[in-house]
Amino acid sequence: MANHSLIKKFFFIICLGCSVLFNFAWCADETPDGFIRRLSTELLDTVRADASLRTGDINKISVLVDSRVMPHLNFQRITSAAVGPAWRQASAEQQKRLQEEFKLLLIRSYAGALAQVKDQTTQLKPMRMNEQDTEVVVRTEIVGKGEPIQIDYRLEKTPFQGTGWKIYNLNILGVWLVETYRGQFAQEINAKGIDGLINTLTERNKSNARK
Repeated sequence: MANHSLIKKFFFIICLGCSVLFNFAWCADETPDGFIRRLSTELLDTVRADASLRTGDINKISVLVDSRVMPHLNFQRITSAAVGPAWRQASAEQQKRLQEEFKLLLIRSYAGALAQVKDQTTQLKPMRMNEQDTEVVVRTEIVGKGEPIQIDYRLEKTPFQGTGWKIYNLNILGVWLVETYRGQFAQEINAKGIDGLINTLTERNKSNARK
């Protein structure tokens, strides 16, 4: 697996951009850039106002992320894309375990990242889309001290009434989240198989829980 400090830094940036994820009460007919604009502000305000979030209270963050972040991701699509071709050979139970452990890995990564949120703000770039588009890219920048941080979101419009847009990938400074993990997961699968990847993720999560 990749160096833990790099992953933590990666997730710090993602958490600033993923402010889009922290509010469940959004409108199904909301435009994707409106969705990003509104919820980005809400997360940053929530983090700044809650001392336990800023200090990385893992229990509180886990509940928050699980109940209010994950519903806005197509997590099966994210996990299957990160696992790559081996996903199709995995059993239903293995797929379930992969999603559970990958989800926990992301939740734990948020715990350390959220503590670093300070005075940053999110700015959206202009976007164009047709009314019939069901997949779009929303481009943003995180602005604070230093150079702006580019974050792009891939969103899909779900076919179910009331569920609106879901995120299935993020691009941080030219690096897509799914592709980053796909390279790591492929090495594990080639060396140890699907069960080996599950065991590696499980051990990583146990290690993170002890910190």
